[in-house]
Amino acid sequence: MVQTLIETLSQICKDAVEYTPPGIFIALATAFLVEGKYFKQFRQEFIGTFLMISLTFSAGKWVGSDSMQVAWTSHFLGVIAADYFGGGPHVNPAVTLSMWSLGHCNYTEAYIRVAAQMAGGLLAFPIFHIISDAMKWTPFGGPEFDLDGDHPVEAFMSEFAATVLLCILIYALNWEMHFGNYHYWIKQSLTAVGIRALIEFFPTAGPAMNPMLATAWAVFGVGTTFEFPGGMDHYFVYWIAPGLAALLASVLYVIYAGGTFFGFTLPIGPLKKKKVVPKKKKN
Repeated sequence: MVQTLIETLSQICKDAVEYTPPGIFIALATAFLVEGKYFKQFRQEFIGTFLMISLTFSAGKWVGSDSMQVAWTSHFLGVIAADYFGGGPHVNPAVTLSMWSLGHCNYTEAYIRVAAQMAGGLLAFPIFHIISDAMKWTPFGGPEFDLDGDHPVEAFMSEFAATVLLCILIYALNWEMHFGNYHYWIKQSLTAVGIRALIEFFPTAGPAMNPMLATAWAVFGVGTTFEFPGGMDHYFVYWIAPGLAALLASVLYVIYAGGTFFGFTLPIGPLKKKKVVPKKKKN
């Protein structure tokens, strides 16, 4: 009887492993690092990532498959909704790297945020793939590139340029522009339009502009082996390119607005003029 129970348990574990995203337990475990100090940030990134994939990747597949206008509107609303209901997460390891370099979060928080983003992506794609199969809907697509030659130069440059512009867009709309009482809704709407424009202008490698999206899709995209990509080209294009781009964008922002880059003051800048506050006259 004991042997039968153990064999049954063993079979359950084997079956479960086949449907378990690789690395998911390690990613989820980071939520409780530092006695759960950054659990809120983990929750925001996890929920925000899950919502972002469900609401933006369904555009053109489940919603608006016959109408570009409807698909674009769905994507537009998805970007806003994912941020609003997710609590304002980064949902992007490249953006988190930039925030860390600019001092907006420490290393531990950045690590936990990225782990949460990966957990959300690794769970979202297979869940929505199962739904697509069950409902006979069009499965989600994802960022990919064709390797032309020995090195993915064009794909690298495309991801690099798109991510630099994405980061600059984020800095400008969140820190440099102010839209009064409707700031959040206007800046999120402009963010959604900007992301849509970058997708159209930089199609070579997707674009992903987001390492998590590219890797989570590569793991669970249609026809894959449910494993992390084995070739270096994937990581070169979708992790190294956006990572370097995020760091370059951060340096450019520090040169413009001031501040520090990984705690160091740069020898150039800031180019932005400081507002002069007039002194009050003494009576």
